[in-house]
Amino acid sequence: MAALIEIERLTKRFGAFTAVDDVSFTVNRGEVVGFLGPNGAGKSTTMKMLAGFVTPTAGTARICGQDVIEAPVAAKRALGYLPEGAPTYPEMTVTGFLHFIARIRGFGGAEANERMARAMAMTQLEGVRLQPIETLSKGFKRRVGLAQALLHDPPVLVLDEPTDGLDPNQKHEVRELIRRMAPEKAIVISTHILEEVDAVCTRAIIIARGKVLADATPKQLEAPGKTLEQVFRDLTLKQEAA
Repeated sequence: MAALIEIERLTKRFGAFTAVDDVSFTVNRGEVVGFLGPNGAGKSTTMKMLAGFVTPTAGTARICGQDVIEAPVAAKRALGYLPEGAPTYPEMTVTGFLHFIARIRGFGGAEANERMARAMAMTQLEGVRLQPIETLSKGFKRRVGLAQALLHDPPVLVLDEPTDGLDPNQKHEVRELIRRMAPEKAIVISTHILEEVDAVCTRAIIIARGKVLADATPKQLEAPGKTLEQVFRDLTLKQEAA
């Protein structure tokens, strides 16, 4: 069976600066891949290219077989994307914003209401559903962003720092949600939090200065006598010094 996410030799240059350098990997249904790297490693730029929001300088990215540049609408129908910062319309209420997203996704009437209710239940937003988004805490705003990514029940999820701004209990809830969804989806989580990888990921890809340094299960990455954190630090420091 073909992978739900296929990235081949993806490269992005901004002038003389190469943010992403010849990155390739695939993600199958049932996999949760932690995309790890220090700040400025190229994680978010890779995620934006996969989501079709940044055009690659070279290489290709496909979601469920659809090229994100050649068939952007078809690719995005299969994608739930939580971007960095999760921009929303702050003056809208949570319900108003999710209803807006439902309409954009082509849902109306009872189906739109059912999908909104399900997304709010999954992200535990019912208690703030009538509040303007601008009045919410950072953690609740992050959950609104996650709800819009889940609303159309896509087979592929790309989540950029999904637990950013959440308190420990909220982080646990989001990680449990990811674990429950994992068997039916291909999920990529961009993060710099190693704890996140240990908690929910079946694979870890380490990137630094735009290059993939490792791609294996968290256990496979742990060298004898070294934790994942130590291996991550060694690999990224070596790449930074190169």
